[in-house]
Amino acid sequence: MNGLFSAAEEVQRLCEHEDWRFCFIGGLAVQRWGEPRITRDVDLTLLTGFGGEDRYVTRLLTTFTSRVPDPQALARRARVVLLRTASGVPIDVALGALPFEERSIARSSGWDVPGSAPLRTCSAEDLVVHKVFAGRDRDWSDVGGIVARHGERLDVGLITDELVPLLEAKGTTADLDRLQRLMEEMSTE
Repeated sequence: MNGLFSAAEEVQRLCEHEDWRFCFIGGLAVQRWGEPRITRDVDLTLLTGFGGEDRYVTRLLTTFTSRVPDPQALARRARVVLLRTASGVPIDVALGALPFEERSIARSSGWDVPGSAPLRTCSAEDLVVHKVFAGRDRDWSDVGGIVARHGERLDVGLITDELVPLLEAKGTTADLDRLQRLMEEMSTE
């Protein structure tokens, strides 16, 4: 994990130097809010808005190496930049522009990691939103760990308010029912 934390610090230093709005999501945030698990990359949301992404990508590429042949094209098409640190740690940068992403970054906070600078991660609630929206098996496992660890302290209203419009845009709200069942199961244990 030390290499991962070092890589996150490196990314965070660049973002702070550029005065960019960002927060770590994914496996790194799971270390803070859920059941710790092995993760091999650093995931973050970088608030770029729509239309100015190229300048962010260009700046990122002055510090990190691309993992794909045409990073600008991928960024325009998929709103993600796949990078690697000099030490080989993969970095996945989601180019944020949605109101949820902006609010998630605004709610983020520093996490005191022993032997590391505090790392800016999304809140537990926003991590649940990210994970439910992604909806892979590993994401649901992470959601279970977050709910088990924080249970009734989670702001369910905030999660629901943020998640519903995202799931509606995706075309289904079935995952909201799955989340509610999971939370009910955890509260009865």
